[in-house]
Amino acid sequence: MSRMLVDKDAIRALADILTETGLTEIEIAEADSRIRVARGSTVVQAAAPVAAAAPATGSVAEAAPAVANPEKHPGMVPSPMVGVVYLTPDPASPPFAQEGQTVSAGQTIMLIEAMKTFNQIKAPRSGVLTKFLVETGQPVEYSEPLAIIE
Repeated sequence: MSRMLVDKDAIRALADILTETGLTEIEIAEADSRIRVARGSTVVQAAAPVAAAAPATGSVAEAAPAVANPEKHPGMVPSPMVGVVYLTPDPASPPFAQEGQTVSAGQTIMLIEAMKTFNQIKAPRSGVLTKFLVETGQPVEYSEPLAIIE
């Protein structure tokens, strides 16, 4: 029977990354070993602002189906990486794109900061940017829906 060695320092470092970024889980794999650190309490906290934002006046029922399951929307733009979203190049500048604006394929619509590097997220297709599904400063995970382009 082989005994598995646990790298407690690596687990602590991954837990610190979860805390710093607000992510719900992180995993690293190296040769024969794999470490996955996850926490469920962040999911509840992330869901609270969405629920708090939902009770608005007027067309909440109309808007809910479009946002209810953005993963299945054919115009969904997924996050290519884990990081923090920025909708403007800097705090004093206007956004790269706005909801309702026509965007061209390859046009920068936002940035994702990952490991102190700002990565341009470009529109994968031309169309109307109908909805941003993220806000500036929001941490995102790989494949998380960022926007809808129709």
